[in-house]
Order: sequence, then structure tokens, then C-alpha cells
Amino acid sequence: MPAPLNSPYQQLRGGDGRREANTSAVLRTVLDHGPVARRRIAALTGLSPAAVSRQVVDLARLGLVRERPELVAAAGVGRPQVPVDIDPGRVAVAGVHIGVPGATLSLIDLRGRILAREDVSSRGLGGTAILERVTRRLPAFLAAHKGALSIAGVGAVLGGRVDPERGIAVRHEPLGWYEVPLRDALERATGLPVYVDNHARALAQSEILFGHPDAQHSIVAIFVGHVVDAALGSGGRVHLGPRAATSDLAHQPVPGSRAQCPCGRTGCFEAVVSDTALFEEATDRGVIAEPDRALLSTAVAAGHPGADRLVRRRARLIGRAVALLADLVNPDVVVVHETFSGAHPRYLDAIRTEAVGRSHLCDDPERIVAPGTGERALDVAAGTAVLAHIYGDPLRTVAFDQSSGL
Repeated sequence: MPAPLNSPYQQLRGGDGRREANTSAVLRTVLDHGPVARRRIAALTGLSPAAVSRQVVDLARLGLVRERPELVAAAGVGRPQVPVDIDPGRVAVAGVHIGVPGATLSLIDLRGRILAREDVSSRGLGGTAILERVTRRLPAFLAAHKGALSIAGVGAVLGGRVDPERGIAVRHEPLGWYEVPLRDALERATGLPVYVDNHARALAQSEILFGHPDAQHSIVAIFVGHVVDAALGSGGRVHLGPRAATSDLAHQPVPGSRAQCPCGRTGCFEAVVSDTALFEEATDRGVIAEPDRALLSTAVAAGHPGADRLVRRRARLIGRAVALLADLVNPDVVVVHETFSGAHPRYLDAIRTEAVGRSHLCDDPERIVAPGTGERALDVAAGTAVLAHIYGDPLRTVAFDQSSGL
């Protein structure tokens, strides 16, 4: 079944939306099955062959698909079927992920593959100074790496509460950001359309587009870093709740914990399992010299028993949260983005074991996965803030005249 047929969150407006929906259906089918013949696209989408051909022409003009005549079999009966595939060489998107340690800039193709990336450090910076550094660096980064590619837009993602419609970072407590006009700042810097989102929602959408096949049916995405977020998706769409909030996993209580949370309560999940809490505890216990991701990662890789105990304990706590969400939502897939379970399968196994042992509905550990887009999942998620709109509504997201791209 082709999905999604329009934007990640909202129904199409204007007219009856059939042309937009049909074009989206064809493009998504090419992403999932390409290289694929028009006849097969028609069968998969339920559109007529003539309608498919019209959409392919439009998508080729946009620079999103191309024909692959070199794949036609040399011998055959009747008119050959020239396969259609995603065109990775004409349109790309930019991604900006903003976190506590710094930001990453990326250039990403239509299949979610990273073409170039760059780290932007936030050391010594506070408040919105990292945004100022990003806006200064991003235009030069794109100019250096885009070559002949047209840039369809910039995706910007971060944790906390983010309002995609207003383009505002509503609240990110570790950064001290409140009502930061992220979209306006990046549009002024680049002259490109900017799409802003919470990174858990973007992770869920990137898994739907490029990750586990069952994510198109239903998914829960959990992000554990300096902030803790979760997002829900169903039928190829990611849920955007009232007040632009994701699912608030951060303030679920952890029994027995007295960890202080900035919200004023004690024992909140984020206060116990966040990177901030983990790195500080590792420092307090003498596992590492200072609260630093690289230092703890090195200790874990070296087999330091104290580092292993701390990370394994966090994995078990994450597994309990996974069990809770699995029982509440019963999704086809739970994707967990967490540094150590992504790098070391034994910690993903610990999450799975705890979740399956505590869940009443999730008895298959293979339903709990690391991001299908790999160790650079957040970079891909940032680009997906644009790519989701391209695949949901290509006619409105990508201009026919590509000459004006940055």
C-alpha cells in the first residue's frame, strides 16, 4: 500500500488533492520498489497506466525520478518496460541537527544517504550562540558540497517541544531555548525553505521512509540523549499532538529514584536516564575524568566494568519504558535511538530483554530495533524534515524551476 499520500501531519488543502495524492503515491512507490516498471507502479497504487505515466513525467521534470533504460532486458516480447527509479543526482536536501554538544550540518540525497556532513561545536557557547554559528556556517557548507545539485530545502531538528507550523523551538531546557524562531533564522541565512521539527518525530518519519518496512504500519520512536523524547506514527504518518508536543516520556516516574528534575519533581525518567545524568554519574563514580560522551564511549569499548554497569542499568530502564509504550500503543516497531545500544548490540539486547520480560503484548524482541538509518540517524532525521514533505507532496515542495536553488 502506498503511504503516505500527503504531508506528514496535515491533509492537503485546495482542490480535491487528487493530483497531489497521485503524484505522491507514485513517488513513494518508486522509493519503496524502484527500479520499477510503470505497469508495476500502476498495480501497486491502483492508478491507471496513463495516470502513472503523467505522474512520472511530472516527477522527472522535478528532478525526483529518472528512467533506467540500461536495465531493460535485451530480449523480450512486446514493448519493453523501462524501469523508473529515484534520481539521486539532481535534488538533495540540507539537514541541521542541534543538540547539547553542538550541531551537525549535512547534505542528504533523496534516498536518505548522507553526501557530506560537518560538525559545529558549541563549546564555550551559551543560549542561542550555537544557532548564530550554524547560520554563519551553513551557506558555505552547502556551497562547498552541493555541486550541480539543487537544494530543495533545509530540515532543522532538535529535542524538546518544537512547533513545525510556526517553525519555533518552543522549549529545549538543556539549551535554555524558549520560543526561538529557528525557521526564520535559517531562512534568512540560506534563502531556502526551512522545515523545523522535533527530532523524535523526524526519527520516526525517517524510519517510515528509509528504515524497517513495518514502520509504515505503526511505530514508536524513542530518543534518549541529553533530552528524552518519544513519537508515534501510524499508517505512514507521524502524530503531532496538541501544542506541538511529542509523547512526554521524559517525566514518567522511575520508582525508587530521588533524582532531581528541572520540572521540580524527583525521579522523572529524563532526570534518571539522560546523557547528562549518565555522564555525571560516571564521573562521580570515577569511571571517567569528566562528564563527556567520548570518554564514556571509550571506557565502554575498552570493557570497563563500571562503565558497563552504568550503561547496562540505563538500558534496563529504557527497556521498562519500551514495555510501557508497547503495551499502550502495541506498535509494529519500536525504534530506540541511544548512543550505546546503537554502537554495541549487547545493550540493545538488554533493552529488548527487559522490555519483553515486562510487556504483556510485545513478545518478539525483533520488534525493538536501532534506527535503520544507522549511526548517523540524527543527520538523516534532520534531512527527513524536508524529505517527508517531498514524498508527501512533491508538487508543492519542489519547484519545477530548479535554477534558483542555493
